Amino acid sequence: MDLPLNPFKAALRARTPQIGIWCAIGGSVHAESLASCGFDWLLIDTEHSTVDMPTVQSMLQAVAPYPTHAAVRPGWNDAVELKRLLDAGAQTFLIPYVQTAAEAAQAVSAVRYPPNGTRGVAGITRASRFGLIPDYTSRADAEICLLVQVETAQALTNIEEIAAVPGVDGIFIGPADLAASMGYPGNPDHPDVQDAVLDGIRRITAAGLPAGLLSLNPDLLERAAAAGSVFTAVDVDQAILLRGARALAQKWKAGA
Repeated sequence: MDLPLNPFKAALRARTPQIGIWCAIGGSVHAESLASCGFDWLLIDTEHSTVDMPTVQSMLQAVAPYPTHAAVRPGWNDAVELKRLLDAGAQTFLIPYVQTAAEAAQAVSAVRYPPNGTRGVAGITRASRFGLIPDYTSRADAEICLLVQVETAQALTNIEEIAAVPGVDGIFIGPADLAASMGYPGNPDHPDVQDAVLDGIRRITAAGLPAGLLSLNPDLLERAAAAGSVFTAVDVDQAILLRGARALAQKWKAGA
């Protein structure tokens, strides 16, 4: 059995736009249904959800047969958590709240085997197809994609230094936390925040890395794409569900 390739990482290297969706609702059937919708990637979020480790693994298994790549956002830049997600078979990670080049380097180390990093070695895991992939430990690093999330005004000032860290494959801007750090909590659509997001995307691109973001604002998404965003998440599953359900309730109650 051969090492699974990471088409998402290859697409980012080629700067092929990747349109994604945020998956905050846990469950393998839910993840599989989203995987059938035609997105290039989906993000299994464990930072701002109650999705636990066994559920992540079942969601990865459910998505695997589909032409959609499943990335995972851990709760924190934590080597132990990343080690478990790696062993579960995740190949792409979005690390939240990375402020400095040193923190980015810490994340890189956590997802790479020695001598290039500090990932612990386990022989019988889903990642190695339970030991059936020859030389897994010497080959796995090549297919791991590490994205770091800059989401404060301070982090934006360090974009060039973070982008220069070997092993960082892309930089993602988080508008919601950025808005809070800029003094506009709950208002990621504020013009100052949007300007900062677009400037960050241009700087990430100029630094030689693909940029990404998540937004529910169609205008910002279009402007971000024009500024150079490569991996762009265009909605959140729970938001889609609630918009539809609330609109349906309003329609029928208004007509009652």
